[in-house]
Amino acid sequence: MRILAVDLGEKRTGLAISTPDERMALALPTLVHADAASVTRVAQEQAVEMIVVGLPLNMDGTVGPRAAAAQEFAEELRHLVTMPVTLWDERLSTAEGEARLRQAGLSRRDRAKRSDAAAAIVILEAFLASRRKRAL
Repeated sequence: MRILAVDLGEKRTGLAISTPDERMALALPTLVHADAASVTRVAQEQAVEMIVVGLPLNMDGTVGPRAAAAQEFAEELRHLVTMPVTLWDERLSTAEGEARLRQAGLSRRDRAKRSDAAAAIVILEAFLASRRKRAL
């Protein structure tokens, strides 16, 4: 199944898609000022069967303003698509994505361009790992 991960940001939204065998997460182009309709278009173009929206909970697990916005965004998506839309705890995904980009030796400018997609990859990889673990 192809799964689309969404790292919702205030200015940019990172996207990642799984391979059909759910073994790898690949970056898609970042969307600027994305809304539910633009993410729905990407989902349709990529023929995905599920959307995973990152849920940026506070470190203590509570829902802050950004997590509430992600919940609202997921609900908007649910009204536009027939596929499942799932929220996934994404605490520290941005930090992990940026660390990966630093380890890859990317310049600050290149890291800034790719950080949203890197966070979406981290979200999707964690989600896929969870699915594999449950399947055992």
